[in-house]
Amino acid sequence: MHASAGNAISPLLIANRGEIAVRIARTAHALGLRTVGVFTAADAGAGALHLERLDAAVRIDSYLSAEQLLDAAERTGARAVHPGYGFLSENAEFARQVLGAGLTWVGPPPDAIALMGDKGAAKVAAEQAGVPIVPAADPEDPAAFPLVVKALAGGGGKGMRVVRGAGELTEATQAARREARAAFGDDRVMIERWIERPRHIEVQVLADRHGNLVHLGERECSLQRRHQKVIEEAPSPVVTPDLRARMGAAAVSLAQACGYQGAGTVEFITPAVPSEFFFLEMNTRLQVEHPVTELVYGLDLVELQLRIAAGEPLPFGQGALAPRGHAVEARLYAEDPAAGFLPATGTVRRLRLPAGARVDAGIREGSEVGTAFDPLLAKVIAHGADRAQALARLDRALAELELLGLTTNAAFTRALLNREDVRAGALDTGLLERVLADPALDLDPPADLLAAGALAAAGTADPPGPWRRRFDQGDVRIDDGRITIDATEQAAEVRTLGDGRHAVELNGIARRYAVALGEDELWVGRDGHHLHARTLRPDRSGAAVAAGSLEAPMPGTVLQVRVENGDPVSQGDVLVVLESMKMELSIAAPHDGIVDGLALTPGDRVELGQALLAVCVDDEEAGG
Repeated sequence: MHASAGNAISPLLIANRGEIAVRIARTAHALGLRTVGVFTAADAGAGALHLERLDAAVRIDSYLSAEQLLDAAERTGARAVHPGYGFLSENAEFARQVLGAGLTWVGPPPDAIALMGDKGAAKVAAEQAGVPIVPAADPEDPAAFPLVVKALAGGGGKGMRVVRGAGELTEATQAARREARAAFGDDRVMIERWIERPRHIEVQVLADRHGNLVHLGERECSLQRRHQKVIEEAPSPVVTPDLRARMGAAAVSLAQACGYQGAGTVEFITPAVPSEFFFLEMNTRLQVEHPVTELVYGLDLVELQLRIAAGEPLPFGQGALAPRGHAVEARLYAEDPAAGFLPATGTVRRLRLPAGARVDAGIREGSEVGTAFDPLLAKVIAHGADRAQALARLDRALAELELLGLTTNAAFTRALLNREDVRAGALDTGLLERVLADPALDLDPPADLLAAGALAAAGTADPPGPWRRRFDQGDVRIDDGRITIDATEQAAEVRTLGDGRHAVELNGIARRYAVALGEDELWVGRDGHHLHARTLRPDRSGAAVAAGSLEAPMPGTVLQVRVENGDPVSQGDVLVVLESMKMELSIAAPHDGIVDGLALTPGDRVELGQALLAVCVDDEEAGG
């Protein structure tokens, strides 16, 4: 970036947090720009990594406050604002305010954001630009089913319901409107044809201020859970060069029609074996999955965003762009797959990143992960000469990753990537949900983890224990060099390798483990698996825990308490409702009984594993 262009956008205010703020700062610093950022109270004492990677940061009350963000820019002398993704990145009014303050907006024009942010208007614009759209569905026509009701004003699966028969339409429409109103403040919906087992394929576009537009091929984003992407790759395993050219031309045509500038993504859905494609929406920002495109095309999309914002022309034309090799990205979330992907919290007690893969992380050792923000911790991205090599390298990277202190989806992601259908590229947006519904799905960590961790802990100066896994009744005891697992004695040997690693031999098989100890708790991991155990003490305060106690399966806030001590309840009755990361969870009675030990009121904070109440099997047990 030449000096005059750099001066026009430096210092750069990064109006975001977490891994995307760190990632933007990395490129900005490489270009010689100074960076300023923002942080809230939730990040201030949590060891937030982005605060370490910025040149300066301003405390604000909310990342959603346009007024405070603009004030931060004024106080630090920022000349430009990069919104990252999420928060205000697709808010046309915020973009207008940035420009109105005399700052450079690193993003598309506000009118383009507004147009593409309205699904109905975006669909009309796409059709007028010659882009194929999903046909509207007439709910009065029995042949129109299945169809989908979708919110006009948002995305991410919110305000969206699939309807398979006329009898479901009224309820589905009402539910979609309620959800859309809550999420976007706009309850308008539209009705379209539903494509069974669709693939989700998106095209990256770039446009400068001089009329140059190009596309950087496609990304396959069909592995989704609750309409949120989990694994992305580039290029798609099923898109042919001809289809890539047609989809790319359609994406460029739409970008041109709406006066687009900067980086954006046009999303399409296709049949499982794509020969046709239909416009879904346009994301007027950088995407979470942008690294796979960067690795395949050898470009830095953030650098290109900044150069475009500074007025520079694109340094290449469409003819110079061709994919090289294959890249796959896995999103690493603080969530517990074995507990229905409930959000997880905790302190990062150990973090060792893998070699041979790119990791975009927003955490470090000591970071506190709470419930105030999205649970995305990091992204692990691997590149290879072909898809098979990229998948193998990503699997290896996830196995080498050591992240202890909170539960993540790393092991589950490895299992997903090693499925035959995923390896074969036989993907669709419903595949992951079908996998999760399979009763044969086993999400338990390997049995050796608890024994290995207990053995490693036994070698400390003040060995805590014995140990119990949090979510079952299995326990481990060590006595005179022998280890007993669930009352079965096994031969075992442990060697300390240093740096928190141990070699543990169980029944003649030696493996390497990473171990982290806390007060009354143990974390142990290997090959992407990890397990949390606690000591077999009554509880951390020394008080007895009532028989039949129900523990909080996630940290969060008590929304509702529907019972009182002494109330008789039946199996399945909802007793307490918790909320965490905008997710509600009902705590139900596991069997008939009497409520006891309840001391919660709405608004109370609860921690993972905290005893909430007990359901006692008879009156004599209650209160005892």
